[in-house]
Amino acid sequence: MNLYTIDAGLFKLDGGAMFGVVPKSIWQRTNPSDENNLCTWAARLLLIETADRLILIDTGLGNKQDAKFFSHYQPHGCKIDDSLAKHGFQKSDITDVLLTHLHFDHVGGAIEKQGNELIPAFENAIYWTNQKHWEWAIHPNDRERASFLKENILPLQDAGKLQFIDENNGVYFIEAIQIRFVYGHTEAMMLPQINYKGRTILYMADLLPSVGHIPIPYVMSYDMFPLKTLQEKKAILEEALVNNYILFLEHDPLIECCTLKQTEKGIRLDRTFKLQDI
Repeated sequence: MNLYTIDAGLFKLDGGAMFGVVPKSIWQRTNPSDENNLCTWAARLLLIETADRLILIDTGLGNKQDAKFFSHYQPHGCKIDDSLAKHGFQKSDITDVLLTHLHFDHVGGAIEKQGNELIPAFENAIYWTNQKHWEWAIHPNDRERASFLKENILPLQDAGKLQFIDENNGVYFIEAIQIRFVYGHTEAMMLPQINYKGRTILYMADLLPSVGHIPIPYVMSYDMFPLKTLQEKKAILEEALVNNYILFLEHDPLIECCTLKQTEKGIRLDRTFKLQDI
């Protein structure tokens, strides 16, 4: 099995929303903002190559929204096609797209616009979510509605490309990939846990957006159930510390992977490195 970091570019989100009750004087040390209080974030994806499958985790924002939409998020940087090509792949090679959840910055690139038609961007792939999260996304609550865009989601079902992962504790997608479910950020977000070269790599999605979020109370305002996030984050970071997991960071603008250490202030950042250095 081979793993590749796929760069789907950078975008901006409000720093206060990303750090919740944490004061700007603290969070700006790790994530400096611009004059509009916007911080830069990555759309960093993971590509998993096995003997017979090519599995992409998440898809970034995509490029089909209008200029008004993108003016709020200012996407820039690398395009997913270029990043795939750097590793010798193209979109048609992808066999599976594993969507951690269906917020627009994770699923936007799953669908592309051709003329007036919305079609799956990865034409030969099956797209994977789970039943509980799917129902949550297609019947969104008022607070989360702006994150679940129907044009990112429903065309997958219409094209017959959608399948659900059973929500069982310890479920395996394939032998080397275990799916863990968490419920604080949104209903039934999936965290792929990968056995690779004798190490455990945990794809953190929005449970841990960046190294700046490692302290347990640093929870996003975007989380639907912040107290649940606190519980899940504490348990998983403690597990990662004890077992020396490698955490793969989807949104940190600079750091791909990290490990953790125990300090007198609690769990903190230890080593940072690129996936290719494992």
